[in-house]
Amino acid sequence: MTKRELVELWNRRAWLRTVAASGSLISLESLVPGVLLHAAEASPRDDRILIVLEMAGGNDGLNTVVPHGDEAYRRARPEIGIPADNTLAITSEFGFHPALRGLADLLEQGQLAVVQGVGYPNPNRSHFESMDIWHTCRMDKSSRQDEGWLGRYLDAIDGASFDDPPAMHLGHEKQPLAVLSRDVRVPSIQSLAQFRLKARDGQEFWKSIRPSSQNASPSSNDLLDFVRESDRSAMATSERLEAVNSSYTPSQAYPSLELGRKFETVAKLIASDLKTKVYYLRIDGFDTHANQPDAHAGLLREVSESVAAFVRDASAQGFGERVLVMGFSEFGRRVSENASEGTDHGTAGPVFLAGSAVRAGLVGAHPSLSDLDQGDLKHAIDFRQVYASVLQDWLGAPTEPVLGGKYEPIELLKKV
Repeated sequence: MTKRELVELWNRRAWLRTVAASGSLISLESLVPGVLLHAAEASPRDDRILIVLEMAGGNDGLNTVVPHGDEAYRRARPEIGIPADNTLAITSEFGFHPALRGLADLLEQGQLAVVQGVGYPNPNRSHFESMDIWHTCRMDKSSRQDEGWLGRYLDAIDGASFDDPPAMHLGHEKQPLAVLSRDVRVPSIQSLAQFRLKARDGQEFWKSIRPSSQNASPSSNDLLDFVRESDRSAMATSERLEAVNSSYTPSQAYPSLELGRKFETVAKLIASDLKTKVYYLRIDGFDTHANQPDAHAGLLREVSESVAAFVRDASAQGFGERVLVMGFSEFGRRVSENASEGTDHGTAGPVFLAGSAVRAGLVGAHPSLSDLDQGDLKHAIDFRQVYASVLQDWLGAPTEPVLGGKYEPIELLKKV
């Protein structure tokens, strides 16, 4: 049996049973089993990395990029509207929410693009349905199956052949549908501690496994030889991650909140020379039906400071040109505030991209606040156009097989 065949066995969820039958001593914590045991050579197009940030709950785009120059905005939001002199200037007509100082600084430094009015036809205001549409690029529920757009990307680049996991989800929540694929297993982790390898009796992994893996001579059993080789590869990767976890010094402090810690973990993983192409992060809480001002400000501040710290740290650590952060939410909020000083489920909203490769500034026209669809904004840019831009211009991947159709990319990135 060839190594490639063994990897295919693992992807069919038979790998763990095969390893167990071989007598391997390896045991990995939590959701990490098998992730570091790929045997085939990786062949990525280059070393670019995409970090996807899901702002779950429906971010209020109108109080994120504030159209303070529009009288219709002030009429629709007498209580929760943000006055012009409280915003962080973008243009004479638009400003950022005052909690977005980090993103405003990135914009000033030419490292932030904000795509306005992003959505899709016949919008669905259900959190679950709308998020599934963003995750799969499928409007018809029956056609979604169990594959996300990033999962199809991983299949297209043969992610199963990577030595390191080609994608990773950081968080305690259920793994997002976006990264599910036909052939590639994507790990979900909460911290670098989950990469620590242990023997079954609880002793440190390398104390028990290094002698047998390093001194073993070739046998007539191809499976056993493959497992031994995988043991050595897993041990080397685990040691590399543990070393960078203990030695990594951020160039500046990350926010001491969950999202800040996630971005710092991503920075550590990249610094360890892990060949992962996609990292998926999530922050919850954007379903602001009541008492929105304080809650929304706190969430935007956490996003802004975390993204800005990561982009600056990446540059200082020498991998700034390799990373692109994309932030999105499943929908925006309605134009008019409700009676509880909040907003209800709406439609179109902004998507942001951060990093040194972006064409900075506002992209596209802001949706009209007077030409509405039953009280909601009309989208002007399909979210799959944003995905097409990221796939084609950043990751160098085909768009139609991943997105399930042809969508015209937008010029979001510098020509390099």
